[in-house]
Amino acid sequence: MRRPPAALAARLRLAVDLFPCELLFVHSDAEAMPRESRHNEIRSAVAEAFDNVNLLPWIPVIPVRMREAWLLFDEIAIRKAAGNPSGRVPLELPRLARCEDLPDPKALLEDILRSASGLSARRRAKLRVDTMMRRIPEYAREFSSLRALPAFAALEGELQNAVTANGWNRR
Repeated sequence: MRRPPAALAARLRLAVDLFPCELLFVHSDAEAMPRESRHNEIRSAVAEAFDNVNLLPWIPVIPVRMREAWLLFDEIAIRKAAGNPSGRVPLELPRLARCEDLPDPKALLEDILRSASGLSARRRAKLRVDTMMRRIPEYAREFSSLRALPAFAALEGELQNAVTANGWNRR
């Protein structure tokens, strides 16, 4: 969009108008704010956007820093997303417990993807790492190791509550 709405409530309305859904995921990095403050901010925007916070089921997605920190856990998925699944260049992934404390996980992941590609410096500069980042979850075999991160565990808990509350777990 040339001029996306600035206010979160307006962005939520537009998103649901363009992409109707049964469950809305609302992403906002916590950054320096406590998770609960960001959650309340999202709740207020949802209530404003839809005149009732319970009108449309929603899930807050609140990583501590950036969601890219959650993509630094699966070396094989990263190598596949970089187009070099057999690569042998050491990627030096941070320990999972440290991922949410990284100052700029997005920049780190971009550097890791460039290294994983195995390409020359000139060709690395032309890589579309944003596309590669979006592909990492497609190649990940499982996400259970992310449960060690409190923000991811909170997301999983919110999702389980929404599934139960809406009866989506019944067959």
